[in-house]
Amino acid sequence: MSTGPRVRPAAGHGLGHRPLPPLSLYVHVPWCVRKCPYCDFNSHEAGPDLPEDDYLDALQADLEQALPLIWGRQVISVFIGGGTPSLLSDRAVERMLTTLRAYLNLLPDAEITLEANPGTAEAGRFKAYAQSGVTRLSLGIQSFNDEALRALGRIHDARQARAAIEMAQNAAQQVNLDLMYALPGQTLQACKDDLATAMSFGTGHLSLYHLTLEPNTVFAKYPPPLPDDDLAAHMHEHIVEATAAGGWEQYEVSAYARPGCRSLHNQNYWTFGDYLGIGPGAHGKLSFHDRIVRQARHRSPESWITRARRRDGSHIAEERIVAPEELAFEFMLNALRLKEGVEIGLFPAHTGLPVTAVLATLKRLEERELVSLQAGRMRATERGWRYLNNVLQEFLD
Repeated sequence: MSTGPRVRPAAGHGLGHRPLPPLSLYVHVPWCVRKCPYCDFNSHEAGPDLPEDDYLDALQADLEQALPLIWGRQVISVFIGGGTPSLLSDRAVERMLTTLRAYLNLLPDAEITLEANPGTAEAGRFKAYAQSGVTRLSLGIQSFNDEALRALGRIHDARQARAAIEMAQNAAQQVNLDLMYALPGQTLQACKDDLATAMSFGTGHLSLYHLTLEPNTVFAKYPPPLPDDDLAAHMHEHIVEATAAGGWEQYEVSAYARPGCRSLHNQNYWTFGDYLGIGPGAHGKLSFHDRIVRQARHRSPESWITRARRRDGSHIAEERIVAPEELAFEFMLNALRLKEGVEIGLFPAHTGLPVTAVLATLKRLEERELVSLQAGRMRATERGWRYLNNVLQEFLD
């Protein structure tokens, strides 16, 4: 007999009897062809044959055990991330989405995103993903420069990147391109060329990330030569100006979208919405009437598969209640990334804390012209956005 999850189901209609925040689902696919030297995600090099059926059986068991925690709640979006989800066969993705629809109260028009690597792109597979219900394909392009791609350890080249974009545009309703800048040895002109190429496809969404050296990666141990801070700042300035001129709006620190093409799933993260994370190493945040809980699954695919299929809750590696004194920082960490900020009333609605818990800090930041409090909204100013880490530190202190 399964003992089920260790967290008790919600017994009310939200923190402080407020409505619960919107709920999304994150599904982690842990395998990739080769680990990139900058990557700190929970990804593992795939063998010759993916254990798709074992993975999907465990995913179903993981979801079944989580159901009491989200019973009756509507799911507004699904994000299938990795790793490289596009390694999965079209049959596996169809089975996955069929399972999700069977178990979850998934909105009929829910946004369903799947991450894809251009090195694993196939036109027929992309179309099959879309026919199964995937509405957005997110392509990890990173660069259109072959030398830069080799330096990043990517398995694709520029030709494959271009081909993958065309395949995705012919298959999915929405296409997101992920690019990086401040790459090893990158010049300002090379950055401009990458961006111009990405913009030439006219996709609805661009994610543009500054390459950072994360702990426990190959790049952290053997740092490549990177552009200095001034050059990286010039690259960022060009990105902001060029995307605006081309019709993309920067609505979050690293996200640019055409009208109607914003990522609903990521916006739910940034507004401190809830998300259930299933799959090896997946993280989740769930709200209850008296607390907010964070969970993490076991990272090892083999361990997670074995434990999830036991149906005894042992696949959950970590589980903790977010302390009230942490909530303000966690909320602001996300909300102030949005250029438009959020309605002030969202803070008590999604944390259960009164606005007075952060009002003095917000006022102090407003006096320093780092935060704006107008028309019932709070947002970082242009200056505050530039020094966002310093602004967020105020909510820790």
